[in-house]
Amino acid sequence: MPAAVERTLLLLKPDTVHRGLIGEILSRIERKGLKIIAMKMMALQDSLIEEHYFFHREKPFFPEIVKYMTEGPIVALVVEGDGAIALMRALCGATDCAEAAIGTIRGDYGLTIRYNLIHASDSAETAAVEIPRFFDETEIHPYARKILE
Repeated sequence: MPAAVERTLLLLKPDTVHRGLIGEILSRIERKGLKIIAMKMMALQDSLIEEHYFFHREKPFFPEIVKYMTEGPIVALVVEGDGAIALMRALCGATDCAEAAIGTIRGDYGLTIRYNLIHASDSAETAAVEIPRFFDETEIHPYARKILE
């Protein structure tokens, strides 16, 4: 039985943008059969970073997260497909690039645990909170795949 159609939020972090890896990562997502139904480049404000990473707010490394996420623009995406959440988490690889498997985004391109390229929602509940944080419903464009002749 196929997995349910899900939506997940992805953030291509500043190191992805700076290193010219946006196209490579988008290509991997589409080659997995997932659809990109929303996408925008944006500079994050401290308030949005604090809201998004609230669970790290009291940790000593939180100022480093804020600094990292404001070093340049990010690309925010909504990705849709069968089992999209688990599929994207597997495609991303372990958060610590040193532990990420070769063939994953972090395993192939990640430099350090700090510069780990990408964020992906970890559950349907998280995605339901994260997607509206970055996208208005009018910015999300579901579509059916079809071959054009």
